[in-house]
Amino acid sequence: MRLMLYAVLALGALALVLSLLSWVAERRLEALAAPYIASDPARLPEIPVALVLGAAPIGPEGGPNRYFVYRLDAAAALYKAGRVKYLLVSGDNSRAGYDEPTAMRAGLIERGVPAEAIYRDFAGLRTLDSVLRAESVFGQTRLIIVSQRFHLSRAIFLAREQGIEAWGFEARDVARAYSLITELRRYPSALRAFFDVWFDTPARYLGKPIVVGTDPPN
Repeated sequence: MRLMLYAVLALGALALVLSLLSWVAERRLEALAAPYIASDPARLPEIPVALVLGAAPIGPEGGPNRYFVYRLDAAAALYKAGRVKYLLVSGDNSRAGYDEPTAMRAGLIERGVPAEAIYRDFAGLRTLDSVLRAESVFGQTRLIIVSQRFHLSRAIFLAREQGIEAWGFEARDVARAYSLITELRRYPSALRAFFDVWFDTPARYLGKPIVVGTDPPN
């Protein structure tokens, strides 16, 4: 009985430590990325390519995912402001019938972005994958990344640790998260970003190089 109590206390202490470290990691990422994030396109440098980070097109309530919608709104606004020439939409296409990049492309075309300006990365399974593949597959060493601010902080940290000159264009945030899990997942994800950098985690998939602006959009 006493051994079980000690085990429960030890697990509780471990969970508390991990929670604290995750919170500190998220705060640290926010501080590191803040100088590179803007909500006004005019405050960003002109860079050929913007990386638009994916999300599920359909939210848990069954309607359009607001994170997804607001990212596409921001990406289209950035393109129309003339800060970028091409949009690289990166998301998950790991199972049949689920294709974030193609849904992102369709949404951007609806918003007036020409199809020839949109490239798709079908293996952006994680933020880390999207960032690493933007360089290794699509050849980009300078990027404007488009997402909500909490997500941008992590993406910019990962990119700059990789040697990519990364800036962030802040999409509108969702006023009320879909669930507590949606709200809290940013904290362990922030801690994981530090581990990915420390242990030099590779992208899950590579692929044939695609030269943005030279090769036709895939």
